Amino acid sequence: MDYFKFQNVAKPKVGDLLISEPFMPDDNFSRSVVLLTEHNDKGSVGFILNKTSEFKLDELIQLKMDNPVNVFRGGPVELDTLHFIHQKNDNLNYSSKVSDNIYWGLDFNEVLALMELDQIEINDFKFFMGYCGWDAGQLEKEISENSWIVYRGGGVEEIFDTPSDTLWSELLNDMGTRFKIYSNYPIDPRLN
Repeated sequence: MDYFKFQNVAKPKVGDLLISEPFMPDDNFSRSVVLLTEHNDKGSVGFILNKTSEFKLDELIQLKMDNPVNVFRGGPVELDTLHFIHQKNDNLNYSSKVSDNIYWGLDFNEVLALMELDQIEINDFKFFMGYCGWDAGQLEKEISENSWIVYRGGGVEEIFDTPSDTLWSELLNDMGTRFKIYSNYPIDPRLN
């Protein structure tokens, strides 16, 4: 195990996963895993990977789909917007690279057109309502206050293959040592 991969760092980078500490007081982020898609001197943007919304994609875009596709609550900012990430798809032109084989899609209309033509594999995508946003320096401050644990470079397996309801605890278990203990903390310690 690469110990340094799991060091809690003050300077996150695009492609990192942010794991909320076990007792995060903000319900929006309780036991959340956020993929950081943008991080610069103006601020940060990310999407919560493990909070499924009550909506399916076909309910939001008016497109007939054979199988319902989950839409995740990407974060508390602009809940009336749709966003997506994907594994590299050669048919998509407008995307920003997040990490190896993971991209943040920038043109939802392009995806809709390809979906109608059945030219994309829907399992290569994750869709979000809203996003997480931090002003310049805000995320680093929250990390220094131990609100977030930085997991360096989440890959396709963590982001697309790990079930969303176990992602938070599986990442902490993977990190070992004290983080493994965090994964077993009860949601409300008074009920332990």
